[in-house]
Amino acid sequence: MRHFSFTRMIAVLKKEFIQMRRDRMTFAMMIGVPVMQLIMFGFAINSDPRHLPTAVIDRDQSNFSRSIIMAIENSTFMDITHRPLQENVAEKLMREGAVNYILIIPENFGRDLVRGRHPQILLVADATDPSAASGALNAMTKIVDSGLRRDLSGSLSSLAPVSPPVDVVLHRRYNPAGITHYNIVPGLLGIILAMTMTMITAVAITRENERGTMENLLAMPIKPLEMMLGKITPYVFVGYVQTTVVLIAAKFMFDIPFMGSLGLLIGVITIYIIVNLILGFLFSTMARTQMQAMQMTFFLLMPQILLSGFMFPFLGMPKWAQVIGEALPATHFIRLMRGIMLKGAEINDIITDIWPLVAIMIITGALAMLRYRRTLD
Repeated sequence: MRHFSFTRMIAVLKKEFIQMRRDRMTFAMMIGVPVMQLIMFGFAINSDPRHLPTAVIDRDQSNFSRSIIMAIENSTFMDITHRPLQENVAEKLMREGAVNYILIIPENFGRDLVRGRHPQILLVADATDPSAASGALNAMTKIVDSGLRRDLSGSLSSLAPVSPPVDVVLHRRYNPAGITHYNIVPGLLGIILAMTMTMITAVAITRENERGTMENLLAMPIKPLEMMLGKITPYVFVGYVQTTVVLIAAKFMFDIPFMGSLGLLIGVITIYIIVNLILGFLFSTMARTQMQAMQMTFFLLMPQILLSGFMFPFLGMPKWAQVIGEALPATHFIRLMRGIMLKGAEINDIITDIWPLVAIMIITGALAMLRYRRTLD
């Protein structure tokens, strides 16, 4: 038996460094993934969401109501982004996902406060994401107390010790019980499809290169668009099977309500499946091996999990993270799923998330066609 040789070991070591230098994509992934994780977990992810958009309906227009609104504006928990006059307008904003909260200050609020009647204000929270609604009541009570502290002085100082002088009533819309899997399961379908559809297409085409069967395909008189459609169409039905399994589990295992249109849901799912299959085809035009294709899939999957609103409130993230998130197909699909299933949203409510998916599909399809190689060189 031969003795251990440092010379042979160093020869293998040199060979691995050379291989690493040649496989630049793998090396880039090894550096890029931890950097991306550090940035997202360190700066973008926030388990205590702040600056969530809020619509305010002030029917009292008194000094007291204006003090409460000013206290909200000075707080970091909510940002007043809309001031609709009608409640149905505010409800539409919530269905569209434009606001997380609706604050309604009733008529005669100031009069009842002065008379010590403990008036109520209504805070409606979008509970499709329970983590965004969980701290709303405690935060709002403190905001109201701080806003009224200066007004309840002098002749009204007798009302100040009453704790609290105002009752904040919280309504959890779309998920009254605050059940977590109402939020998780519809979003999970988006992550499952993003991972499997992208990977399966990318790997299927790079496998042709590794097995040497790509030459036969290139020898055929077939155009890039015909190649792409022929490759991705069978996997659309695989996506339907996965969707059916998840939706059946959502209904019978988790008892998640379905409030919207089934036809609209199927249409949205079809667009999303095609988007991810085209992304996989695009990755296959850049990858040389199946390993590289899988690496690119996971590199895209991570921000889709963390920046799409699947795990953390989207509107609670920094603006730069929201900009990145808006470019991810999972962001729009998760909104669409929660909107249709939990809110009963119609196409007019969700068109702002449908057209970005279609745009991503067209752009990635065009890039895939441009990068598709008609030779093996």
